[in-house]
Amino acid sequence: MPHPYFFGYGSLVNTATHDYLDPQPARLSGWQRSWCHTALRDEAFLSVVPAPQVQIDGLIAAVPNADWQALDEREFAYDRLPGNGLISHDLSRSPEISFYSVPPHSQSQGDTRHPILLSYLDVVVQGHLQIFGAAGVDDFFSTTLGWDAPILNDRAAPKYPRHQQLSVSETAMVDRYLADLGSNIIPQA
Repeated sequence: MPHPYFFGYGSLVNTATHDYLDPQPARLSGWQRSWCHTALRDEAFLSVVPAPQVQIDGLIAAVPNADWQALDEREFAYDRLPGNGLISHDLSRSPEISFYSVPPHSQSQGDTRHPILLSYLDVVVQGHLQIFGAAGVDDFFSTTLGWDAPILNDRAAPKYPRHQQLSVSETAMVDRYLADLGSNIIPQA
């Protein structure tokens, strides 16, 4: 039986944060990224919400032997949803593909007590840059909702457990987008 795949649209796009096999660019139709908070986590993070006319880029990768346990633990605040028919890719076969979304009734807006971690955003942007280039980063920012949530600048002492070192140009790119959005950057205490 062939391995199932997951579709990642946030930190899972950055292959330095996982070791899943056969990562491939893919696109999810009918859903849009959104920053949200849930009572299950301290910070705001990315989820997806239904959006019939929107397509977002991401990455699919194989889940060997359908062993979802480790990935489900990593994505513990999300529901795993079937993605077949919604996800386009270049694989020669059509494996089962799932994606993760926070249940709508569990989502709330990020706020000062539950900010977006800059160390998390950095990882997401770095992954999109590596896989999709500068146009992919632009697409990430333009197809993501919830940018009015405050962003905690935790780069000096990253709180995100899978944080990555960014180059000077990657850091400048993230900072430029946040400045263009007029983001509320709050210092780490």
